Amino acid sequence: MKLLSTKAVAFIGVFAAFHATLYLISPPLLWRNWAIYLSPIEGMVLGPWAGFMAALIGSTVGRVVLPSPLWMFGIVAEPLSVMSAGFLTRGKWQPVIALYVGMLAAYFISPMGQSLPLWPMLDTIVAVCLVYPAAKISRNLFGEEVNPLLPVSLVIVSFVTVAADGLTRVFLFIPVGLYSSVLGLSPAVTAVTFVAGGIDSFIEDGLVVLVTLLVGVPILLALRNVLNLKKPLS
Repeated sequence: MKLLSTKAVAFIGVFAAFHATLYLISPPLLWRNWAIYLSPIEGMVLGPWAGFMAALIGSTVGRVVLPSPLWMFGIVAEPLSVMSAGFLTRGKWQPVIALYVGMLAAYFISPMGQSLPLWPMLDTIVAVCLVYPAAKISRNLFGEEVNPLLPVSLVIVSFVTVAADGLTRVFLFIPVGLYSSVLGLSPAVTAVTFVAGGIDSFIEDGLVVLVTLLVGVPILLALRNVLNLKKPLS
């Protein structure tokens, strides 16, 4: 990784503060938090490495201030999802595919994963099919002129980003075995929790797409103009 610019370092702190704040003000609904709505923009503006660092700092600080027994899920999943958005915005699909394929393979190889229904993973399967197109159309995000396809590009990248967050949590929950080693859940309770989490994940996918269309596009355009961005900061 090349040395980060002074601007990138400054904005790592700014986005880390936003990330932590969104975690702290999130209502106790669904299974992620409001920081997921920031993650795509965080990755697009900061890039993979600075974005990863901002999300890691923000998610860690948030959980230090407001501890959670599930802290390890967010601290791992949120930085990886932001990094995915950063890679896609850079047009690099290979690292994101490797992340998806590795975790999906571990899930389907694990005995617990083989025993669970497939449908809660459908959004992840759709997302992995969109990784390559997302990387190819991401040039619309930082073109010299505002491209009419920018909202479409932003939505696709955002969907892949939020699905990467969910997949990482599933990876930790099932193949890594946190359902039993940390949470102490039986296989039967794990199956119920997984299905309920799948429903929540579909809802969150839709909310992220909606928020991206309503808020993400103007925020990205404003940041592009204010920071004079021609590409992500890292």
